[in-house]
Amino acid sequence: MRVVVLGATGHIGSWLVPRLVRDGHSVAAVSRGVRRPYHDAGEWRVVEHVIFDRDQAERDGTYGGRVAALDPDIVIDLICFEPRTARQLVEALRGRVDLLLHCGTLWVHGVPRSCPYDEHAAREPFGDYGIRKAEIERYLLDEAQAGFPAAILHPGHISGPGWAPINPAGNLDIRVFETLARGEVLSLPNDGGARLQHVHADDVAQAFALAVANRDQVVGEAFHVAAREPVTMRDYAEGAARWFGKEARLEFVPFDEWAARVPPESAATTRDHVLHSPCASIEKLCARIGFAPRYTAVGAAEDAVRWLMSSGHLSASTQSP
Repeated sequence: MRVVVLGATGHIGSWLVPRLVRDGHSVAAVSRGVRRPYHDAGEWRVVEHVIFDRDQAERDGTYGGRVAALDPDIVIDLICFEPRTARQLVEALRGRVDLLLHCGTLWVHGVPRSCPYDEHAAREPFGDYGIRKAEIERYLLDEAQAGFPAAILHPGHISGPGWAPINPAGNLDIRVFETLARGEVLSLPNDGGARLQHVHADDVAQAFALAVANRDQVVGEAFHVAAREPVTMRDYAEGAARWFGKEARLEFVPFDEWAARVPPESAATTRDHVLHSPCASIEKLCARIGFAPRYTAVGAAEDAVRWLMSSGHLSASTQSP
């Protein structure tokens, strides 16, 4: 099959493209051409690299046509964040592809009503990102009901080598890991019971590759993609401290007081994670197409922290996990 991957050198695509090549597919990797993949592999040498500015193509109305001109059997869209973009792509691909796979997010559910929750859980998103992704999902599933071959995979917090993971305080400040590595006291919001549900980028890539291989099982459906279980901020902090041979020293602070101690962007990110507190079941994806994540939520974050250490992004005073 000829597979076109949009956003091919990003977090997921960096692992997905080599998987698709190993599965025997002809792959066209579409990107802006501004960076190398996060994950290097020999399979990239046999990939067709297509470079264009998606934003500009959307503005001038050529985006859908440019993707269709690549003559795909399957399109995997990892970077669609606007409903109008999804519509443009569907119209250009209608009657021409066997499958359009869209990358969504667990945040389409908003604040969970139960733990765990499956794909039938209410869509009550908040914030621009979750609201837009939920609108895209509704549109694609409606199109699938009308005969267009679309499916959606909803990842959790994507983690892996090449970028900082969401930390135990629910934000991207890598100094949190340095605090744990030095055995210093780490403050967590509220009681530390908010949940995070990381997923390794290669596990997400596994899910997309399995969806390609099992097209008839996924069309018209949405699936969660995450570690099997979430982790609380408190348990995550305790696990992360052990990477450095330390015991976590934690204090718990009411959210507003905690937020006043950290940069505004960190407080805002943490607030989103505390409110979403995901606890998504992945049983549907496991049962339907054999998804089997290799990494736990904490294990996915640990792999990213190993990269932070080896690349010198974390303080030299920390010990390698």
